Amino acid sequence: MYVFVASLPFSQYTYVEAFLDMKSKSWLLGHIHAFEYFRGVPEVLVPDNLRTGVTKAVHAEPVLNEAYRELADYYQTVIVPTRVVKPKDKASVEGNVGYMSRQLIMALRDSQCFSLIELNAAIQEKLTELNALPFQKRSGSRQTVYDTEEHPYMLPLRQPPFEISDWRLSKVQKNYHIQVDRQYYSVPYEYVQCEVDVRLTKDLIEVYFKESRIASHKRLIGDAGHYQTAVQHMPEHHRKYLDHTPESMLEWAKSVGHHMTQMIQVIIKINVEKRALNVLTGMRRLEKQYRLDELETGAEILMGITSHPTLTTFKQILQRQKKRENAQPITEETHKNTDRNHGFVRGAQYFGGNQR
Repeated sequence: MYVFVASLPFSQYTYVEAFLDMKSKSWLLGHIHAFEYFRGVPEVLVPDNLRTGVTKAVHAEPVLNEAYRELADYYQTVIVPTRVVKPKDKASVEGNVGYMSRQLIMALRDSQCFSLIELNAAIQEKLTELNALPFQKRSGSRQTVYDTEEHPYMLPLRQPPFEISDWRLSKVQKNYHIQVDRQYYSVPYEYVQCEVDVRLTKDLIEVYFKESRIASHKRLIGDAGHYQTAVQHMPEHHRKYLDHTPESMLEWAKSVGHHMTQMIQVIIKINVEKRALNVLTGMRRLEKQYRLDELETGAEILMGITSHPTLTTFKQILQRQKKRENAQPITEETHKNTDRNHGFVRGAQYFGGNQR
């Protein structure tokens, strides 16, 4: 087990809690529970330079873990980490760590606990006794000195308690989504291939780019591989296919004409929905190559020759109609000129053969 110890320097009033690990969540929970135990928040926190609290140990301007900084901002306190290998910077807590090891941990060495809750309950019971013991060289106890002289100077405890968050770095994929715990969340497509900071709480995911929040999602729970996509994050040409249903395809067909609507209804009827939507999407893309009246004429021809229309046949009909439209009719005058000039061959007249 790992033991978290927080101590107030004037009264020596101390809080102790055991954890299964030394990760960021345990570190933050220890602070939150200590503030609740003290019924207030100190103006300054002086922690060790451990990685869960301090990212870069620079004495002048240490770089704090983002979640730890958030906790300090929430409780309106200041974090001043100790210098590296300078235990005297927090001599009070160093002394109380040794005192609690002897008086509390050693006192429980023969106890059997079968859960973390059970262990911490035993620690709290013994801790209450230790904080109530009279001082040897001064009047009162840790508890009485804290209640009468130190507690009035503590900052008020904010409610509700701080919500613990986890910060990660992620890269936006080409499909404008980020991956978090094998789940996928969208961000505005303008940030594709950018590195973003991701803040995770129990129920929420927030995405930040250069300290500006660009997206937030409710956290996905359950099987991996699910997508959560916001419409406003999609490119304009992707939004056109957002409402990809048989009903939306029928609405589009009505804007083309009666025969197109009739053909779409038949395709939906004779195919399963997924296959029908694939066929209809292909037909709708033809709108980029052909006019609406050409699509309507093609649908009329196709429905006149078959009761099972297909995308391939529809494309062939449209191509043939386009070729007929582009073909130039051969008139009698054109035929005479072609005979006289031997088609595209240059005759004697071109080379001056009829000159006298």
